[in-house]
Amino acid sequence: MRQARKDVRNVAIIAHVDHGKTTLVDELLKQSGVFRENQEVAERVMDSGDIERERGITILSKNTAVTYKNTKINIIDTPGHADFGGEVERVLKMVNGVVLVVDAFEGAMPQTKFVLRKALELKLPVIVCINKIDRPESRPDEVIDEVLELFLDLDASEDQLDCPFVYASAKEGIASLDPNEAGTSMEPLFETILNYIPAPEGDPDAGTQVLISTIDYNEYVGRIGVGKIDNGSVKVNQEVVIVNAHEPEKQKKVKISKLYEFDGLNKVEVKEAGIGSIVAISGISDIHIGDTLCSPENPEPIPFQKISEPTIAMHFLVNDSPLAGQEGKYVTSRHLRDRLFKELNTDVSLRVEETDTTESFKVSGRGELHLSVLIENMRREGYEFAVSKAEVLYHTDENGKKTEPMETAYIDVPEEFSGTVIEKLSQRKGELRNMSTASGGYTRLEFSIPSRGLIGYRGEFMTDTKGNGIINTIFDGYAPYKGDIQYRKQGSLIAFEAGEAITYGLYNAQERGTLFIGPGEKVYSGMIVGQNGRGEDIELNVCKKKQLTNTRSSSADEALRLTPPKVLSLEQALEFIDTDELLEVTPTALRIRKKILDPTLRKRASMK
Repeated sequence: MRQARKDVRNVAIIAHVDHGKTTLVDELLKQSGVFRENQEVAERVMDSGDIERERGITILSKNTAVTYKNTKINIIDTPGHADFGGEVERVLKMVNGVVLVVDAFEGAMPQTKFVLRKALELKLPVIVCINKIDRPESRPDEVIDEVLELFLDLDASEDQLDCPFVYASAKEGIASLDPNEAGTSMEPLFETILNYIPAPEGDPDAGTQVLISTIDYNEYVGRIGVGKIDNGSVKVNQEVVIVNAHEPEKQKKVKISKLYEFDGLNKVEVKEAGIGSIVAISGISDIHIGDTLCSPENPEPIPFQKISEPTIAMHFLVNDSPLAGQEGKYVTSRHLRDRLFKELNTDVSLRVEETDTTESFKVSGRGELHLSVLIENMRREGYEFAVSKAEVLYHTDENGKKTEPMETAYIDVPEEFSGTVIEKLSQRKGELRNMSTASGGYTRLEFSIPSRGLIGYRGEFMTDTKGNGIINTIFDGYAPYKGDIQYRKQGSLIAFEAGEAITYGLYNAQERGTLFIGPGEKVYSGMIVGQNGRGEDIELNVCKKKQLTNTRSSSADEALRLTPPKVLSLEQALEFIDTDELLEVTPTALRIRKKILDPTLRKRASMK
């Protein structure tokens, strides 16, 4: 018989990027007494990865739990970026309600819509938390209207529309139920969660059923499955069967060797857990997302939606440049292969395929950000490799026509730049769907555009809008191929011989375009040292010394003024490279090069 478990609440915190989810979780942890009074606590304590901390983004969803008035509240902090949307969809299967965080100034943004749609489809109750209420330009009343409009657009039910609003400043650690009265603590939010989010239900006497929604990985114990107990209970050393709704033939007997529950930021070992608990299970080597652990007597899988397909791919290759193996710790194809396949343990939206050569692997993901985070992690771990330009994955429809992934791009720009943006995106096969005036002299544009039209566009967009534009994109299914796009109008400046770049050689080269390197850097033939102002590639000798004679002294060189080189970040370099180029990635350097280094062979290949 199904019954509710009153002393537990399971809730996910969802929002657009930068609206304050992780900071809000920090405060809930602090105010529920998870930390000691005098304990030093880092900001955004849930973002545990280096890249997450540096960029201020959440990449993997995290679990935590707090206790308030004898009720255990399991909280899941989710990512806001569209590239990690797959994480959000799965996590919602574990909870009975969500807290939707909306910035009191920015209002409802594209990703707000995406995550809210998923929650409403699963019939989850929503608490709306208007955050950053202390921002000088906050406009809570208008934002409430925007959120309610969004609910109506997404066909919310009567009950869902009747949702509670909480006004908070996560940074100050206060919340209130009235927009005009400042709160004193997070208590109003805790109370709203207890009163409004239903307790988890299940049949404690039925057979075990646990749906695995996320996978954690740990060097010592291997894969750890995290999920909610829907029915029955789970005990250590219990025998269970793994089944999967999408793979009917899958049935495997396994034993649960360790069981954990969450408490604050830690996993605590327990002997047994009952319905509604969110647990972590280790000791099962091939456990996957979407698997259900059941009692052997009645193996019944719990349905879940398929993980969204990757839309973009790049090749990871063994580095074969003349400078290969000098800077990295792991350089062989075996190192590269093992590392990429290890990533599949935790990242579900990633695909790794072997190609016809052992030197190269095709890696597919959800977007440029998704893949660049993987590249950055690998280079920090000491890997050295090369990557090709990102390309989209095409499909064919039932009529045999080529289709490609499309995205909806929402763009907020100051009025004076909207013309440039519309022109650039139209060249990239974008269609303007909607144009409206947003607050503060901004124009909001909505485009439908092929995914490949956005590859390499963000850097250009930032330049065109003088850093004031905001662009957000969401995957929008497949549509018929829209025709060819010309990516880059400028050619490359290519080094002609190997050696070290010298001021004299660079001085002559800088008249031709923008340089990416400075004096004293190692170069090799076929390496790209800059961007040409015109459309074609030019070969230059940047290692050229000045011929010294009686009349030409070396001190005259000191008068040569070099423009500082444009040093590309990883994202900029990935955006810059063309289809016949590679990016060489090592722990200490990023170098762009031609795929074919030899000038004669390169010319022959281009004639073909």
